[in-house]
Amino acid sequence: MMNMWMIIFIMYLIGNMIFVSKHKHLLIMLLSLEFIVLSIYMLLLLYLMYVEFDMYMMMVFLVFSVCEGALGISILVSMIRTHGNDYFQSFSLL
Repeated sequence: MMNMWMIIFIMYLIGNMIFVSKHKHLLIMLLSLEFIVLSIYMLLLLYLMYVEFDMYMMMVFLVFSVCEGALGISILVSMIRTHGNDYFQSFSLL
């Protein structure tokens, strides 16, 4: 049981390290965010199984993570259509 907690924590840390270090492409950042969401999902699943709670919160979390993924993909598609690439240097927020 403790090994699973450590594996999930390491997954979370790896996702955060990729998110912080690879900030050149939007696609890599979106993939690292999905990896972080996957590790949090596994952590929530393990915790809810441990305390024997209802799995209703898992469905709510899945809905929010799917919405986050769809918004990220739509931003990526619109950025590629307008700028031609997914580099952050070519995208101006102002």
